[in-house]
Amino acid sequence: MSVTQKPGRPALHYVVDDYTDPWKNASYILLQHGNGRSGAFWYSWVPYLSRFYRVLRPDMRGLGASSANFDLKSEFTLENCVEDLITIIDDLGAQSVHVCGESAGGMVGIALAALHPQRVRTLTLVSTPVHIPRERRVTYGMTGVSEETDRDAYIEATNRSMRFPADADPGLLDWYKREFQKNRADVQAAMAAGLVNSANMLSYLPRVQAPVLGLYPSEGPITTPEQKQMLRDNLKNVRLVQLPGTFHKVQLMYPAACATHLMHFAAQHDGIASREP
Repeated sequence: MSVTQKPGRPALHYVVDDYTDPWKNASYILLQHGNGRSGAFWYSWVPYLSRFYRVLRPDMRGLGASSANFDLKSEFTLENCVEDLITIIDDLGAQSVHVCGESAGGMVGIALAALHPQRVRTLTLVSTPVHIPRERRVTYGMTGVSEETDRDAYIEATNRSMRFPADADPGLLDWYKREFQKNRADVQAAMAAGLVNSANMLSYLPRVQAPVLGLYPSEGPITTPEQKQMLRDNLKNVRLVQLPGTFHKVQLMYPAACATHLMHFAAQHDGIASREP
C-alpha cells in the first residue's frame, strides 16, 4: 500500500494488487468505491482482475486510510475527488488507466473521463446514477446522519431496503456494516452532502470520449430505467449489461460476473488476451 500527497491537500492512500507477468507492463484498472465506503469493498473482484491487470484501489479523501485533513463542509466535492485521482495516477507514473466506479464512485469516474479524457482508457459504471433522485436523498444519501448512532440505524435500514436482496448472506451484511463503521460518520455525511446528493452528471456525459460499460441491476432502486436511458442518450459509446435484481449492490452480489465483464471489456480495448490455457 502507498500514500501520496500534494501540498495543501489530504494524504491519499491506495493499494495496488498485481499478479501480472512482470515483463508485460500491464495496464492499471482503477476501482473507485462509492458512498462512505473504501477500497476494501473491492476485495472480491481482485482475484479475477489481478492476473491480467494491475488493480488500483484508492480510498477517497477522509475514508479508509486516506486523511481527513481538509474542510469537510466545503472540500468534499466532485472536482476535488477527480483531482485526487489524478494525483494518484501521476504518483504511479501511469499515462492512462481503465476506470471503474461503483455507485457514487462512478460519478467521479464520469467526471474524470469528461475532464481528463487522455487519462481514461475505458470507463465502467457499476450501479452508478446520473443523479440521486430527490426522494432517495434522505434514505440513501445519509441526509441528517452525522453521529455513529444515526449511522448504525442508517446502515441497517438501507442495507435491507435498497442495497441487498432479502436472501443475502447475513455474514455479508454483518461484514458490510463493520467495514462501513471503520470510517468516520462525519466524513461520510460530508461526502453525502458535498458529492452524492449534489452531483448531477448529465452535463458531463456528452464529454466522455472513452468507451463505457455499464453494469446495472435490472430493476435498481436508484438507477431507474429513466436514468439508464439518460446514459444511452448522452454517451457516445456505451454498452449496458443488466444483472437480475431489485437491489443496488450488484458489486458484492455478482463479483465474478461483474469483474469478468470488466476484464474482457478492458482487454478488448487493449487488444490482449484475458484468458490462459
